[in-house]
Amino acid sequence: MKKIIIGTACIMSTGLLAGTIYFEKSSNIPLPAAPPPVQEQALQSSPQPESLEPIYEQEPIGYSFQNDQLQITYDRGESWTEVPIEKEKLFQGEYGGSEQELIPNSYILNENRTAFLYTEDNGQNGKRVQLLYSLNQGATWQDAMVQEEYAPLRFRKVDFTNESFGYVIISGDRTMSQEWTTVYTTSDGGENWRETARPDTTRLIFDGGFVDKNTGFLSYGTINPEEPDLYVTQDGGDSWNKSNVLVPEKYEKHFVMAEVPFKEEDHLAVLIKQGPNGDYQGGRVKGKFISHDQGSTWEFSKEVDPNETSE
Repeated sequence: MKKIIIGTACIMSTGLLAGTIYFEKSSNIPLPAAPPPVQEQALQSSPQPESLEPIYEQEPIGYSFQNDQLQITYDRGESWTEVPIEKEKLFQGEYGGSEQELIPNSYILNENRTAFLYTEDNGQNGKRVQLLYSLNQGATWQDAMVQEEYAPLRFRKVDFTNESFGYVIISGDRTMSQEWTTVYTTSDGGENWRETARPDTTRLIFDGGFVDKNTGFLSYGTINPEEPDLYVTQDGGDSWNKSNVLVPEKYEKHFVMAEVPFKEEDHLAVLIKQGPNGDYQGGRVKGKFISHDQGSTWEFSKEVDPNETSE
């Protein structure tokens, strides 16, 4: 009997020891992770907003048309501001380029001024020309009417020479190689616009601009130009006269399209490029001309390599 009791005790002791060892080992097995809170699950499963890729105007300033919404940034894309305008209004008219980039010269985007030239229906089967602009990097916007009714635009350009004086140049109603070109100026920063006189020509405009509030230029001829066709105003657009560009005989068939003149030291300068079929020195060399009478006459200065800057 005594042996039976001792044997039973040994068996029980062995069982207790084995159970203890098993429990200690099983306690080290990791338990299944608890599911995340409902709010965290929602954040993990919801799609994150697509990061915008800016088109830089001049770093760190840029814009984007992603998701068909014009947005601007002033800090390399760290933050974005939506521009309150429908994308299609920026491209209406005679334009066949990419609509993923703004039309060159139809906008201003810098630290001090942001502006977009556009058209919209005026309710009378015509187009109203407007300028949407901001002077505080998009915090607030103003919308100014440039022209109540105009034909569908072909050429469009807006710029300012200082805080108050600016200009808009537009053309439309094109028929073959003829069209109307109109110039508007503002002296109050863009709030109000007035139409200037027109030069006596209906050729297709190539470019134009003002160097100050009085002196401006319009350059015509885009289809097979044979000579520079440059007009100048010296009274803020009240009258326009054709400039006399003295092209040396050597370059008469080459330098035929005048770019916008610019101020240089005590005179004005302009680069005159070759036409669409120009082949002089590879077709890229330009002629530099200078004027000492505010753009009435121009004399040849030198050839300009395409790698040289204009100023």
